[in-house]
Amino acid sequence: MHNTALHSASSPFLRLFHVSEESGISVFHPRTPTRKDMADSPPLIWAIAENRLSNFLTPRDCPRVCFHRNDKADSDDLSLFSSPDVLSVLAIERIWFEKMKSTTLYLYQFDPDGFVLQDACAGYYVSEKTQTPISVTEIKDVFPLLSAYKTEVLILDNLWPLADKVMKTNLDWSLCRMKNAQKRV
Repeated sequence: MHNTALHSASSPFLRLFHVSEESGISVFHPRTPTRKDMADSPPLIWAIAENRLSNFLTPRDCPRVCFHRNDKADSDDLSLFSSPDVLSVLAIERIWFEKMKSTTLYLYQFDPDGFVLQDACAGYYVSEKTQTPISVTEIKDVFPLLSAYKTEVLILDNLWPLADKVMKTNLDWSLCRMKNAQKRV
């Protein structure tokens, strides 16, 4: 699913962000990754490319299924989108909807210098160096921003049927915080 080759983040048009529920972060220090597949990794700062930002416009622990159009998608894959104008889908569980509506998020933007691409499909960039954000934006209502990014939000009782379907597609997809999802039905 994911390309883990590292590439420099040198594009002048690349915008990188970190989404947090915490305000007032003036400096980001590298942290040791907690993912088991990154046990040998040095401490890192994680950032997300703007084209995958919608994957993270939720409360941190909110389980979600995210998928995006790409050039490999076939007609079956594209049938998962409600219209040709939708570029991505963010599916959350109904029990998280009120939390998502009421959570204030802070969008920290980084200068891409010092970051390298860790996963192109997911839009992950990492840095081993301390970073200072170049701006921060408070987001009190995430839904207009998701709409601006042409992201459709699906509210489901259970994410697993969609997750199972999406994993079989050619789409760019990501399953986040699924350990917090309702049990499979």
